Amino acid sequence: MKLIELIDAYKIYNEGFENEVRALAGVSLTIDKGEFVAIVGQSGSGKSTLMNILGCLDVPTYGEYFLNGQDVSIMTDAELSKIRSRDVGFIFQGFNLIGTLTAYENVELGLIYQGVRASQRYDLVMDALERVGLADRCNSRPSQMSGGQQQRVAIARALATRPSVIMADEPTGALDTKTGEQILGLLKTLNEEGATVILITHNMDLACASDRIVRISDGIIVEDNLLRGAMT
Repeated sequence: MKLIELIDAYKIYNEGFENEVRALAGVSLTIDKGEFVAIVGQSGSGKSTLMNILGCLDVPTYGEYFLNGQDVSIMTDAELSKIRSRDVGFIFQGFNLIGTLTAYENVELGLIYQGVRASQRYDLVMDALERVGLADRCNSRPSQMSGGQQQRVAIARALATRPSVIMADEPTGALDTKTGEQILGLLKTLNEEGATVILITHNMDLACASDRIVRISDGIIVEDNLLRGAMT
């Protein structure tokens, strides 16, 4: 079943001027529910722009984008914000945790923004922390945890809202090799449990852990290879 459908998308900055930049130049992409897809490309390739559109942080200049059957490309900023909080779980290289909050409070924050009642938040938060193996660190602050533990809190935060897609932007970039492998293994496990995962990276070794690699260069998709399994 289609989760994401991007049709002939362009993202153009300074259109019509001498310094016009076409960050995306006619990109079409479909991602089914339950896939683990890596989007790869070097700096300036357009992968960050593509991530921003897929994650509802931006809209294309031209083209259409459907997420869960909804046309995101015509939404207002307020509507995009609502879609993001409900349907997209973000994991960033820099963790983006709030230092003054505990692990529990960092995970809970997304649920508060989503308007989830306090009586429901506890179970959702603890379930997410349990899934990443950190239920016993729920009262710890980021400064009291290792980088790998902080990234697992960030993953729990992404999971707690039960999003349609988990979008991981260079999630191991700030971690040592061993810890990075553990985080990647956790993402693979979540995918095996049914989560749709989109990994954005320039690292082909990381990308090869996915089931499908989409390579972007100069604003266009130049490669789309299924590595294993079959798309449904």
